[in-house]
Amino acid sequence: MALSDHVTFAQIRALYGLGPDEVRALMRRRLKPGSYRAWRKRVRRFSDRREVYK
Repeated sequence: MALSDHVTFAQIRALYGLGPDEVRALMRRRLKPGSYRAWRKRVRRFSDRREVYK
């Protein structure tokens, strides 16, 4: 779910009880380093453009 651009951290928390920091830690453990960096860059870029995003 975290890889999707249409799912917010709030929705992940509601379904799984994981906060943003826990999701980031999980993604860091599960993704390759380059994939994790690309995901974080994309999340940051979207959050800069939108008021409410991940």
